[in-house]
Amino acid sequence: MPDVPKTRDFLGSLPKAELHLHLEGTILPATVCSLTARHGVGVTEDDVRRRYNYTDFLGFLDAFKWVTSFLRDPADYALIAHDLCEQLLAQRVKYAEVTLSVGVMLLRNQKPEANFAAILRAAEEFESRDLILRWIFDAVRQFGPDAAMRVVESANNCASPKIVAFGIGGDELSIATKDFVPVYEAASAAGLHRLIHAGEIGGPEKIREAVELLHIERVGHGIAAVHEPALMDLLAYRRIPLEICPISNVRTGALARQSRRNGVALSDHPLPQLFRHGIPIVLSTDDPAMFHTNLTAEYAAAQQMGLSDSELGQLAQASFTHAFDFKDKTFS
Repeated sequence: MPDVPKTRDFLGSLPKAELHLHLEGTILPATVCSLTARHGVGVTEDDVRRRYNYTDFLGFLDAFKWVTSFLRDPADYALIAHDLCEQLLAQRVKYAEVTLSVGVMLLRNQKPEANFAAILRAAEEFESRDLILRWIFDAVRQFGPDAAMRVVESANNCASPKIVAFGIGGDELSIATKDFVPVYEAASAAGLHRLIHAGEIGGPEKIREAVELLHIERVGHGIAAVHEPALMDLLAYRRIPLEICPISNVRTGALARQSRRNGVALSDHPLPQLFRHGIPIVLSTDDPAMFHTNLTAEYAAAQQMGLSDSELGQLAQASFTHAFDFKDKTFS
């Protein structure tokens, strides 16, 4: 693979895939204002930006809860799906696996099937523009196993080949991993790949539990793996990718928590160490609107961490290689 010149222009033009991206975290301040106006609430873009500024993980969860409170009907989801597609095309993203917070939809007594149908309709026009989207139905860990099982049932009800995986996000410290074993067995029986957020704010044991108890195929974040060399060996040997979101890790305080000190910067991120240990890494944005980032900026961040030209190229390739439904597995 040719070297990647160290210019942001090239990073912007590089064909990309993204595998850890929450639809609800892509809502730009102007779009938030459109949503709130539709529901009779007066909010300015400055109000949104203040909401999108936080210093720790709980602050991020509060902001996420607030913005998703304005997603109330299928038309709202169609709006943000359309905006997401435009954002991805502008970054030359060719393929994305987008996470939907179906657990939140169910908590709010919405019909995920109707919301998902609207999302598919909004995204359909972009297929002819060289953008492939697949979807991940996501449960919220602190809501418990029964609520998570309802997310699997919703995926079954939608019966769409474009739903490729089941995952769990939220507070990874809240409920024991073993309690979700039956949920993941049901997801696998439904033909869904297995994902989970682990080792973002939790320790390496959360990643090991996910791998050994839930048979996870990719780990969301997983930066705590750096604390346990044997776990890094396991991830490298089994070729289990980590979905690394560096700017998210800085802005939620996850990196500070894992580093056990304040004042951390991108230069403190373990991405280079994890990558050079042989663990597959797929670079992602997580919640780009809420973290003031995009995928091009994440590649630039990896560059700032000292990754070489060829290593940046390997990162770009890895996100295609480890996608669940990208047929070619190469990019050009």
